[in-house]
Amino acid sequence: MNGPHPAVAAVRTAVRQALTELDLPAGTPLLVACSGGADSMALALAAAAESGRHERPVRAAVVDHGLQPGSAERAEATVALLAEHGVPAEAVAVRVTGAGGLEAAARRARYTALRAARPSHRSPVLLGHTLDDQAETVLLGLGRGSGPRSVAGMTRYDEPWLRPLLGVHRATTRAACAALGVPVWDDPHNLDPRFTRVRLRTEVLPLLEDVLSGGVAEALARTAAQLRDDSAALDEWAALAREDVTSAAAGGAELETKKLAGYPASVRRRVLRGWLTEGGVPELTDAQLRRADELLGRWRGQGGIALAGELELTRAHGRLVLGPRSSAWAQ
Repeated sequence: MNGPHPAVAAVRTAVRQALTELDLPAGTPLLVACSGGADSMALALAAAAESGRHERPVRAAVVDHGLQPGSAERAEATVALLAEHGVPAEAVAVRVTGAGGLEAAARRARYTALRAARPSHRSPVLLGHTLDDQAETVLLGLGRGSGPRSVAGMTRYDEPWLRPLLGVHRATTRAACAALGVPVWDDPHNLDPRFTRVRLRTEVLPLLEDVLSGGVAEALARTAAQLRDDSAALDEWAALAREDVTSAAAGGAELETKKLAGYPASVRRRVLRGWLTEGGVPELTDAQLRRADELLGRWRGQGGIALAGELELTRAHGRLVLGPRSSAWAQ
């Protein structure tokens, strides 16, 4: 058979297209996050195969979360396997701590380590998320009622994270590794039903595929892409609105309520979220955001809104003002 196996070709094509769209300067090194699983291993080998075409050296980082017995040995074995296939790699050990559950803590630790491992500040970090991962992400967002940003799923490029395989099925990456004769490691956590994403993968999505006669993962990915386009347009509108409603008299620190109230709700709330976040509010719930919006369109002289970071949002003299909480809150 002439040329690479179809699965190998599909992965390489996805990587080539992603790098072409990114349009990095020639010689910019790439970093591939590789766990040793089929998705990231296929990605690493495809990136290496494409590196000559794009004149970009490829390295890999294997993050050892230390969550399973023998994880350090597993990481070193993956480093050795990558080296056998011409991909220089290093193992990076991290500590998984902090709030939000095991999955969230591991993700924070992993992403922090990958940022630090980049060979250059321009280097993108290639992640092995597939079309199936995208479908699971959309379902999670739908189930949690997290709004359009969450349902929009993962983006192809969110600096420094590059996800070339969002249009490639997980079965294709596994077939690519098999065709290349590369052994892959299946993380036991990926089959542990204690994790919500695992149950989506092994129970919910197969059921939906059966009930809806297939094509569900692709449909969810298309929905995510459409929502990302819509969100991008609303974000641009909100940026223009922010300039329009920012009070020059207050040095840009306050928003003019009458002007902002004239915009659609989705634009208003984007403006409010961005302004409050930049003002130092570390966490903002949907309920708080809606109460902030009521200071615009349902103003009845109500008091301020207590926000995280010991801050308070109030309306005064036709403007929204964000400042330290008054002593009345403490009392």
